[in-house]
Amino acid sequence: MRAVIVGLLAVVVAAAVPVHAQTDMLPLPEFPSPESDPCEVPGYILFGDARLDHVKKAVEEHKKLTILVLGSGSSVLPGPDGANKSYPGRLEELLHKRFPDVAIKVIALAKSRLTAADMTQGLEKVLAEKKPDLVIWQTGTVDAIRGVDPESFRASLDDGIDHIAESGADLILMNMQYSPRTETMIALGNYADIMRVVARDRDVPLFDRREIMRYWNDNGNFDLNLATKDVATAYKVHDCLGRALASLVVEAADLDGIKTRPTQ
Repeated sequence: MRAVIVGLLAVVVAAAVPVHAQTDMLPLPEFPSPESDPCEVPGYILFGDARLDHVKKAVEEHKKLTILVLGSGSSVLPGPDGANKSYPGRLEELLHKRFPDVAIKVIALAKSRLTAADMTQGLEKVLAEKKPDLVIWQTGTVDAIRGVDPESFRASLDDGIDHIAESGADLILMNMQYSPRTETMIALGNYADIMRVVARDRDVPLFDRREIMRYWNDNGNFDLNLATKDVATAYKVHDCLGRALASLVVEAADLDGIKTRPTQ
């Protein structure tokens, strides 16, 4: 059963996938009404009080921003253009459009079937090699599938946060994706709650992917029952995730005042 669940949530991916998006995308959204934009997200779900001070300094003073996405199978999409259309690729493209004078690079390290504890193994080496200004750590699903002890899960999150803080990088925690189908098969709630508490206690932003996608599904923006079968829907969902992430980065790093390229 666990193998079936993992198959529903992830695709086989290679590690260390650099993102080089080439398509011309829309500028960062201002979240209009859901009738006009399926990517609409309420601010109370997307934004919090935690800041990304290192990101702000990297953009404003050094004009460069390296983002490391520590993800799983749900971080990537299949197909020859999957890297560009996945949320890391969309994040890179949107930030580049928003800040054309900043050298922006998003590196996606995606491996399937890893727990939070697995992901912390070798993390110090990865951080030393990639030297990110921001880490986006996506985790929680595999721990829920395997029934990892909740306290052990929390301890692994704390270990990872410690390593990232010691490297000098900022961190965004990202929780699991939402699907009505998998919600009936996996007890995700406790692990999502732990991530929320850890993010609050450690003063790091939480990208609440689960609640964002639940909002889209319940609001009729997307039918997420189809997402595992419909590649076009998956592309649209990843586009919206990338746009929401870009908005969170800009808001949490207080980058709204940075001069941007005028849109046509």
